[in-house]
Amino acid sequence: MGEPTRRRHGARRQSRPGPGTAPPSRPRVDPSRRAAWEVLKAVRVDDAYANLVLPQVLEKYRLTGRDAAFTTELAAGAIRGQGTYDAIIDVCLTKPKLEGKVRDVLRLGAHQLLAMRVPDHAAIATSVELTRDRVGQGPTGLVNAVLRKVAAQDLAAWVDQVAPGAPGSTARLAVATSHPAWVVDALAEALDGHGRDVSELPALLEADNAAPQVTLVARPGLVDDDEMRAAGAEPTGRSPYAWTWGGGDLTAVPAIVQGRAGVQDEGSQRVALALADATVEGRDERWLDLCAGPGGKSALLAALAAQRGGKVLANEAQHHRAQLVSRGVRSVQDGMLGVVTGDGTRPAWRPDTFDRALVDAPCSGLGALRRRPESRWRRRPSDVDTLVRLQRALLVTALDAVRPGGVVVYATCSPVVAETVGVVSAVLRARDDAHLETSWQLWPHLDGCDAMYAATLRRT
Repeated sequence: MGEPTRRRHGARRQSRPGPGTAPPSRPRVDPSRRAAWEVLKAVRVDDAYANLVLPQVLEKYRLTGRDAAFTTELAAGAIRGQGTYDAIIDVCLTKPKLEGKVRDVLRLGAHQLLAMRVPDHAAIATSVELTRDRVGQGPTGLVNAVLRKVAAQDLAAWVDQVAPGAPGSTARLAVATSHPAWVVDALAEALDGHGRDVSELPALLEADNAAPQVTLVARPGLVDDDEMRAAGAEPTGRSPYAWTWGGGDLTAVPAIVQGRAGVQDEGSQRVALALADATVEGRDERWLDLCAGPGGKSALLAALAAQRGGKVLANEAQHHRAQLVSRGVRSVQDGMLGVVTGDGTRPAWRPDTFDRALVDAPCSGLGALRRRPESRWRRRPSDVDTLVRLQRALLVTALDAVRPGGVVVYATCSPVVAETVGVVSAVLRARDDAHLETSWQLWPHLDGCDAMYAATLRRT
């Protein structure tokens, strides 16, 4: 990883080079740390998503294997933990003002010191060199001084020092678990609103900070169990099509390259299965994925529909995401009606056209903070109000799209009450031609997947 070696205690200090002697070279900034810094910068400056930027920087620096894993943990971990790390960094500053690009270096350094198995001297020295390389000579002394202070205590001791309030309070949990205070309150309300005990809140918040395991979907009819096991995957035992990935290069797996399998969280798979497993009497030929991007659920639904003689129409509002859907369903064309780009609240199809419809609605994403760590810092409480209006409109569109007797699954990657049971209740109160059949909420601390919500409604 380009980390400097520790100088043996008592070894003779090297003398200055004489005339005509080249000075010793500085430690080289290793590509993994430079790549991680670029991810943080892109998230901060360009509002980029870490999971989309990471593959690009890994390819740019030709990082694979352990180096790629180190970069991924360093970047994602620093973003997840930035609430806690910023509180610690601020205590260690003598002046409160700090450039964003320097703070990014300090966040990476703090994560190495407090949450990774990186020796203190290596974390500090490489952070100083990263500062010199990416920012300039000026802040190197500050970075060195701050990180030496950070290294003086472990994470638990720092949390005791910087997290305010009584144990279990919102203020303390927000700093201790690196979540905005309003998100802590919203998740507490979500637990209560879905019938869970609020005492689970610390476990839920900690689960948001755990690096997610890679989960694969084996699309039915396209890949068998023997091929998945031969590739190094193991079944989760929950979703019939979900497999855990043991590590390695996914691009070397033929089923992945050919689209017969893919990367898909188990919660997402279970949403698609909720639609496919619902009972429909009579015709069962036309399925709709109303908010299809980036296409994982569409591909699984198409594979299932093809086995029953059905076909899926995938609709996506954004053109570039619709293109992702088209690429994602390339291996399941037998189960596809097509991919269209259109506003889901202004459908191009007539009412009563479909037998099944999925609304995986745009949402706050607070159920996927493990995978999208920057979301917790971008969202605001006002965003939920705006999203709820869109979610209600999309659910109305989906109910109108299915024939009487047809089913709609409304789903969000959020457990927030306003976005889940609140949306379903509001829509059903406004119409007498639909009713709720089943609903469920998944949790990362209980189910090992994103906090997906799904409600199955039937048009009557």
